[in-house]
Amino acid sequence: MKSFDPKELRNAFGCFATGVTIVTFFDPDGNPSGVTVGSFTSLSLDPPLCLFSLGKDKISSQWIEEHGAFTVNVLARDQGDLAWQFATPKDDKFEGVNWTEASNGTPRIEGAVAHFECGLWKTYDGGDHVIVIGQITEMGSTDREPLIFCRGKLASVSEG
Repeated sequence: MKSFDPKELRNAFGCFATGVTIVTFFDPDGNPSGVTVGSFTSLSLDPPLCLFSLGKDKISSQWIEEHGAFTVNVLARDQGDLAWQFATPKDDKFEGVNWTEASNGTPRIEGAVAHFECGLWKTYDGGDHVIVIGQITEMGSTDREPLIFCRGKLASVSEG
């Protein structure tokens, strides 16, 4: 198998623009937590499934498996500060964040373009990542403009 320079591979992957999401859940102590995720995608309409991946070294993947529920919050164009806040290691990632409790008991970030409340369907090994599949139990969307990420920068569709 051919090997690639990790930095070059990351840069090539970064050419693919993605939406920006924050996956939210509770830690074992009952505190709201979350992580910025760019790998979110739809998987199935029947049953309604979505997926994303998290690094195996991230404690959040363990917490999601233990809790069994999470919410995917699709960020709006004006929520770039939240994307960076949840991408950075921090004790209280929800500091200053407006949120409500979703019907599945997980945090739902206010002002997001869309949200998908999920129960854990299954996880799979994905090399140095864990592939997390969620069954959507509730969802909602707005007509707000989404935030996108490409080549290490946040942007909006209108800036495209």
